[in-house]
Amino acid sequence: MMEVEGSMNRAPDQSSFLRSRRSKALYQFKQQNLPACKPVLTPISVITVFMLMGFVFIPIGLITLRASRDAIEIIDRYDVECIPEEYKTNKLSYITDSSILKNCTRYLKVQKYMKAPIFIYYQLDNYYQNHRRYVKSRSDQQLLHGLEYSHTSSCEPEESSNGLPIVPCGLIAWSMFNDTFTFSRERTKLKVSRNNIAWKSDREQKFGKNVYPVNFQNGTLIGGAKLDPKIPLSDQEDFIVWMRAAALLSFRKLYGRIEEDLEPGTVVEVNLMNNYNTYSFSGQKKLILSTSNWLGGRNDFLGITYLVVGSSSIVISIIFMLLHLKNPRPYGDNSWNKKSLAS
Repeated sequence: MMEVEGSMNRAPDQSSFLRSRRSKALYQFKQQNLPACKPVLTPISVITVFMLMGFVFIPIGLITLRASRDAIEIIDRYDVECIPEEYKTNKLSYITDSSILKNCTRYLKVQKYMKAPIFIYYQLDNYYQNHRRYVKSRSDQQLLHGLEYSHTSSCEPEESSNGLPIVPCGLIAWSMFNDTFTFSRERTKLKVSRNNIAWKSDREQKFGKNVYPVNFQNGTLIGGAKLDPKIPLSDQEDFIVWMRAAALLSFRKLYGRIEEDLEPGTVVEVNLMNNYNTYSFSGQKKLILSTSNWLGGRNDFLGITYLVVGSSSIVISIIFMLLHLKNPRPYGDNSWNKKSLAS
């Protein structure tokens, strides 16, 4: 009987002991009294860290820059050259006159071997897709649910036309890029694919499979491209690409892919329709053919950034080293503090 009572007395003591240990550990954690590593930044350690950063970043920068330069690009600005001579001084009247044919032919010469797939981009410069009013002029819920969603006040001034709602509404959709391109080599059309140019997540999650264009570009002022009312928005990939607004005033958007290799010396004939109005705001239009590699397309920014950071780290480490050799101070010496107090 006494053994049972003793065991019953020990049980509360043990539980209270565990509770006190937990509360003590929690108190130490809250008050930051736990053991911690506090590295001391000595001159030697700082110099070593900067030197190692330089030795690591510079090779990465060189490799990245080399990979970027391996991607081949052909860039052709066509907005000026595709204006007839009689309209050179009045480009705006040319682009806004629907009775004038806007067809134009450009010739691109391949300097280096370009392996398929060759990506086709159009580039717009001085185009502020990031303007607050422009970015807000859309309805993501309408793009997903169509006419079932009627709260589209954010789409003003392209919310409705002739008293009927517009699908898709908003300025972004209204101003969709509408230049078209066809490519040929020695009078033979090149195989161009325009499938899978939009993000899969956008096609499946942001644009409805049962949402069709309604009353689109039927107003008095026509913006850009028209959409096929018989094809759902989720299948109109050029529209999906356009609806992903760019952050900078110069941007590229994917138009398609050439599925054939191009040999050096090949002349690619581009027949295009110069429909899109960039002349009213001094914008520029460019056509770009580009290959890709393990790093993506051609972009020197990342490689140059690595080189700049690595070179700066080495320069800083050399400066710190010279300062340390010129004015060495033993570890733990606080003479600098005494001098400041004396003065």
